Amino acid sequence: MSRNIDIKTVSGSEIERYIPSLAWLRRTVFHEFPYLYDGSDEYEQAYLRTYTKSEKSIFVLALDGQKVVGAASGMPLSKETNEVKKPFTENAIPVDDVFYFGESVLLSEYRGLGIGKSFILEREKHALSHGFSITAFCGVVRPDDHPRKPEGYRPLNTFWEKMGYEKQPQMTTHFEWQDLDESRPSPKEMMFWLKHHT
Repeated sequence: MSRNIDIKTVSGSEIERYIPSLAWLRRTVFHEFPYLYDGSDEYEQAYLRTYTKSEKSIFVLALDGQKVVGAASGMPLSKETNEVKKPFTENAIPVDDVFYFGESVLLSEYRGLGIGKSFILEREKHALSHGFSITAFCGVVRPDDHPRKPEGYRPLNTFWEKMGYEKQPQMTTHFEWQDLDESRPSPKEMMFWLKHHT
């Protein structure tokens, strides 16, 4: 990792001061494939404030000086929406055992420095310190022939598998957002990945 990048963790109400930077970062990175997200700053800030309401929530920040260039979030699954919790209850996985990873966003010029690995390890450490035995996240499912898929695009599946996560094809949900080519929000399929900590 570059010596100039600092990794910092903040939890609960500490997150508040970073919300404007995090909202901008989410909109910037999620504009790219595979998310293609066309969101608003107002929505982003309201969404991010949900993390300030749980003292067990976390943001792992990548800082280049004072600039937030990457961030990864997490909170107890019990604090998440029904759309996120439902696949776990349907598969008899106790919600209270699961720490859920939200976004992991990093500006393109900072990728390949090991920051993504730090994002996962810091969130796992936080989850285990609070007694959770499972960490999980979900990723958007896009067709291989999607017209906006960049040439040479490589999904993160291999990286996630190397970090110990297993794809759960039977565990899916849908989130709504507006793609760059859409005039209104539409449902997007999301598939979950899980890791059991023993």
